[in-house]
Amino acid sequence: MQKETGLVHIYYGDGKGKTTTGMGLVTRAAGYGYRVLLYQFMKNNKTSERKILEQVPNITIVDGLEQEKFSFQMTEEEKAERRNFYNGQFQKVTKKAVEEEYDVLFLDETIYTITAGLLDEQPVLDFLAQKPEKLEVILTGNTPSEKMLEAADYVSEIRKIKHPFDKGQRARNGIER
Repeated sequence: MQKETGLVHIYYGDGKGKTTTGMGLVTRAAGYGYRVLLYQFMKNNKTSERKILEQVPNITIVDGLEQEKFSFQMTEEEKAERRNFYNGQFQKVTKKAVEEEYDVLFLDETIYTITAGLLDEQPVLDFLAQKPEKLEVILTGNTPSEKMLEAADYVSEIRKIKHPFDKGQRARNGIER
């Protein structure tokens, strides 16, 4: 099984389905036999997709925080703590991806975490520029910078036209979370 050069994917926008798209891609890659490493920024360790993906032999999920909240709900002290934590997690996860020679790295909500000021963008850009040639990288989030868009090979915008949240519908287990 020979993989061509690994590329960088960005799925972004205000619409539902960015994480779902990334999860579909890692499922496809794992089904083909690729080794996948997954980390979810800004999410706890209880997302519904984890329950099934944890059972797939060639998908490894790195744990994050047990409890998480939206960045706009955080105090400045919490934001500083998260910034330290997420910058450390980024270094830890990317080091693991490189040293253990994973085929696919999915960094869910990376772009949102950068936009919220909880992850430094430059180390992400540096990693993308220096990543192993065959490593496929998937990033998701809301509003990537021009530099992030330039660093990507695939860029797909997922735009909200209509969403039940607009009418007060809360996120549903198994559908939105």
